Amino acid sequence: MAKGFASYLAMKTGPEAGDASAAAQALIDADLREIGVAARKLANHAFVLGGGLGFGTSFLKWLAFVAAVYLLILDRTNWKTNMMTALLVPYVFFTLPHVLFSLIRGEVGKWIAIIAVILRLFFPRHFPDWLELPGAIILLTVVAPSIFADTFRGDLVGIFICLAIGCYLLSEHIKASGGFRNAFRKGNGVSNSIGILLLFIYPVWALVLKFL
Repeated sequence: MAKGFASYLAMKTGPEAGDASAAAQALIDADLREIGVAARKLANHAFVLGGGLGFGTSFLKWLAFVAAVYLLILDRTNWKTNMMTALLVPYVFFTLPHVLFSLIRGEVGKWIAIIAVILRLFFPRHFPDWLELPGAIILLTVVAPSIFADTFRGDLVGIFICLAIGCYLLSEHIKASGGFRNAFRKGNGVSNSIGILLLFIYPVWALVLKFL
C-alpha cells in the first residue's frame, strides 16, 4: 500500500507532472490568445458598424460640447475670472450636436428664444444672470444665417474658430493661474484646465481627418 502511494506521488511530482503542467499552461495561453483575437475582432466590427471615423468624430464632438457647457457652468458659479468666457457661446454653437441643433433651430428654439427676450425686456428682475449665456446660445442658433448654420458648422471655418477659442482660453487660464503648473494645482485649476483641454479634442481630430 505504501509502495503504491509512493509511486502515485512520484507520478504527480515527477517529469510527467511537469509535462502535464506545461501542457495545461500552454492550453491556457492558447485560450487567452483566442480571447484577445476575439476581442480585437469585436472592437473592429463595432467600429465598422458604428460608422468608423465618423462615429469617433461625433463622439468627440459631443465630448467637446459637454466640456464647453461644463465650463459655462463653472463660469456662472465659482470660476470668476476676467477671461472672455462668452467665447464659449460660439464654441457651443459650432459643436452643438446635430440632434440638439435641429431641435433648437426649429419651433422649440424659437419659442424658448421669444420667452427669453420677453423676460429680459419686460421682467429683468425675473431674468437671472446665469441665463444670459444659455439664452445667447439659443438666440444665436435660432437667428444664425444659413451660411453659418449649414456651411461653417461642418467646415474648416468652424473647426478653426473652435481651435482658436480653445487656444485663447487656455492661454488666458494659464496667465490667470500664474503659470502652467499652477493651472493644475490651485483650487479648481485642475478641473478648469481639464475642461479647457477637452475643447481641443474635436477640432484637432477634425483637422486630422480633413488633411488625411
